[in-house]
Amino acid sequence: MDWDREGQLKPDGPREWMRSRTRAFSTLCPFSPQSEDEDSIAARLFPKAAGSDQWIGRFEGAYVGHALEDSYRDRGSSGGMVSWVAAELLQRGLVDGIAHVAPADPDAGGRFFRYSISRDLDALNRGAKSRYYPVDMAGILEEIRAVPGRYAIVGIPCFIKSVHLTCAQDTVLRERIVFTLGLVCGHMKSRNMVESFGWQMGVDVRDVARVEYRLKDPSRPANWYRAQLSCRNGEERQQDWWHLVDGDWGSGFFQNSACDFCDDVVAETADISFGDAWVEPYSSDGRGTNVVVVRSPEIHALLRNGMEQGRVALSPVDAGFVRETQAAGFRQRREGLAYRLGWARRDVKPRKRVHSGHHHLGWRRKLIYRLRYMISRGSSGAFQLAKRLGRPGIFMAWGRLMLKLYHGVTYSRGRLGAAFDWAERRLG
Repeated sequence: MDWDREGQLKPDGPREWMRSRTRAFSTLCPFSPQSEDEDSIAARLFPKAAGSDQWIGRFEGAYVGHALEDSYRDRGSSGGMVSWVAAELLQRGLVDGIAHVAPADPDAGGRFFRYSISRDLDALNRGAKSRYYPVDMAGILEEIRAVPGRYAIVGIPCFIKSVHLTCAQDTVLRERIVFTLGLVCGHMKSRNMVESFGWQMGVDVRDVARVEYRLKDPSRPANWYRAQLSCRNGEERQQDWWHLVDGDWGSGFFQNSACDFCDDVVAETADISFGDAWVEPYSSDGRGTNVVVVRSPEIHALLRNGMEQGRVALSPVDAGFVRETQAAGFRQRREGLAYRLGWARRDVKPRKRVHSGHHHLGWRRKLIYRLRYMISRGSSGAFQLAKRLGRPGIFMAWGRLMLKLYHGVTYSRGRLGAAFDWAERRLG
């Protein structure tokens, strides 16, 4: 894997390899029309699941809450449940290592984050918090192949799906990867977002040593994201996401293009999935709260044991509650995807569980999806132009213009919003 000009990691190899097509490779890619879909994988992995839902897939149970013991909740971006479950697997000897994304030295490999394998609690805890940065699993899969043991992998939906697709072809990995921990995902960003944040905070990306996407502050609502760039000279710069031109997550700045064709929000093929509880009163609780969907009976037993011992505070919820906590993501990945599937395409035609269709959508809703697509594609071009000319203001001006248009259409803000409201009343 190597960087492309958009700041995304893409497969890299000899021209002959890139041009050759093989059945084995096409079945490994989670977005390939030739690969097994999430429903089929989940049915194979969790055939006796107690429940099934069209939005969150098969499941044994669903909960909302947080970790109580130690400092798991304080260290994590949300309720600390990802780290708690991973630590429990390690402490009980159910796994020998946890593969997860952790901070990296940008001087050592040109990346702020990469996958690593933690074999003790100290290393695991250093990898807590959210990482909106491109990563790949090539290195850790090679390590798992080389070092015998039992492993758990933490990842976003498409990564977890890819692990299962790979295990179907690789007997060594199939024997050694015994648990998968999924992360609810809206979409993934390019590495250019770090440099953009630096522009807006007055920091050259070459001077940045560490990146924090979500600083936790119990006195502020959990959904008030605040980013921090730590410089090599010890200086720290912070800024709230809503003051950053690319800080509106839903608008799609620097989004990976593959994310436009994903229909899995909650990592339906993972043994357990974790997300933020983006509903009140939890979204206002700055300490952070998780929504949890568990599919593995073994991990479900760990959760129940933790609840009985007072080590975690979890309340059972239904599938509808889970869907509500991720309502915007489901709209984008189901309703929006159905609309995008109807657009003309010259390249590979995706095969998704969502069927093409948009006749029930009004013109304004369609415009929202079109704008998100334009912003996700256009932000990369605007950034590259600004960087090439050495004028970050070009990107900022473009971003503010697009954001103003997006907010007007989506949230009825400003004069543009009033104009769209008027047009919607007239046109229906």
